[in-house]
Amino acid sequence: MAAAIAEAEQGVAEGGIPIGSVLVHDGAIVGRGHNRRVQQGSTILHGEMDALERAGRRSAAFYRESTLYTTLSPCPMCSGAILLYGIPRVVIGENRSFMGEEALLAERGVRLTVLQDERCIELMREFMRQHPQLWAEDIGE
Repeated sequence: MAAAIAEAEQGVAEGGIPIGSVLVHDGAIVGRGHNRRVQQGSTILHGEMDALERAGRRSAAFYRESTLYTTLSPCPMCSGAILLYGIPRVVIGENRSFMGEEALLAERGVRLTVLQDERCIELMREFMRQHPQLWAEDIGE
């Protein structure tokens, strides 16, 4: 989770949204990412999507042996990617700021661990306080 938090911190330092993610396979980080919607003018570069993109093209078996770490509960888009690629385990930094599609993921057999990490909570709390319009845009409100 420390690497995902570092990604979130990098995102906010770049003027973006503080959500970070890493994809881990066999104990090694194979993809790192953070929300780059603001920085890239992107509609889809959430932290999880960025980490998957940066992991590069992989086999289905590879994803089925991986774990995704994310600082915030995955939204519907990112949850869809998790299901599409068969990622069996997701470790979530926190879900107090935003509750994503955890019920869907669990229903489909994804093992979820929610940490309620204080740094993850603090990053989102401060961002939402300072940039409510940007946060509303990011989650589609």
